[in-house]
Amino acid sequence: MDRSSLLQLIQEQQLDPENTGFIGADTFTGLVHRHELPLDPAKLDMLVALAQSNERGQVCYQELADLISSKRSSSFKRAIANGQRALPRDGLLDEPGLGVYKRFVRYVAYEILPREVDRHWYFYRHRSCPPPVFMASVTLAQIIVFLCYGARLNKWVLQTYHPEYMKSPLVYHPGHRARAWRFLTYMFMHVGLEQLGFNALLQLMIGVPLEMVHGLLRISLLYLAGVLAGSLTVSITDMRAPVVGGSGGVYALCSAHLANVVMNWAGMRCPYKLLRMVLALVCMSSEVGRAVWLRFSPPLPASGPQPSFMAHLAGAVVGVSMGLTILRSYEERLRDQCGWWVVLLAYGTFLLFAIFWNIFAYDLLGAHIPPPP
Repeated sequence: MDRSSLLQLIQEQQLDPENTGFIGADTFTGLVHRHELPLDPAKLDMLVALAQSNERGQVCYQELADLISSKRSSSFKRAIANGQRALPRDGLLDEPGLGVYKRFVRYVAYEILPREVDRHWYFYRHRSCPPPVFMASVTLAQIIVFLCYGARLNKWVLQTYHPEYMKSPLVYHPGHRARAWRFLTYMFMHVGLEQLGFNALLQLMIGVPLEMVHGLLRISLLYLAGVLAGSLTVSITDMRAPVVGGSGGVYALCSAHLANVVMNWAGMRCPYKLLRMVLALVCMSSEVGRAVWLRFSPPLPASGPQPSFMAHLAGAVVGVSMGLTILRSYEERLRDQCGWWVVLLAYGTFLLFAIFWNIFAYDLLGAHIPPPP
């Protein structure tokens, strides 16, 4: 039902005889039941929460239209936040008779979303189709590529030390900067089984729930932005080093999620959140430390510099900036958020700077890069 249909129905039923632009929540709830309007239980809960944000227990037509069409603006969110937030239904943890998949959806809601009203909204609106295919597809492709190169090189750990490894058309190498696809495709290559396992585990444990809640478009944008920022940052700060692995995208997802948890600490209901936060930070720090060690103190003789660790740090910066903006705008249009345009402007400025750097700086600075394989 669109705004015009809603207005026509309200006028026909004379629910607002004084044309104030507002209607009582109880009156509209009765209208829903009499005319069997397509409004699910989560939206009725939101309706009550909206009414509680108004002293007279009323909501305006635009809020009702947004509610029915599943659009939630910043003013909509503020109206909920200013209300009493008392939902008429019990918490999702008390929901009886759920199947295995719906219990998993409830688990995801409590893992990702900080407020009960958002958890209700997500739980009742969630549909299994389309599934979270992006993170699963990326992880599967990375595993297949690793298995192919592992079988071809007969090497499963520290593959970058094999002389044939860097000849892959997927690896980013400073000598092949003109081949622009390498700034993204390096995410399919990994140093070894340990790096692939770490990245794949985080992509499935954090990336898939994030994609289920925030959608394919937003999470794929965040992941690829972290990957691209990783290779471009390496080309600026560590000009002689190649890059492999999807750590830029992984750290963008993880940093965004961890920052969102910290900023909404009181509202997050995930179990053992402090312990899990500490473990996540320790694991991420250990992975960065391992990358630094391999870069500057390689355990085996190598024909050239080993992959850089700067992609991890660049991904983390993207996650805290762009990622946090995305995760805090659940079910809101990003184009309506001022912060989103600021982040896009900053990221676009970085991209332009990095492009000009790769075109001109290597020659102007006389950088001695290793010959491409």
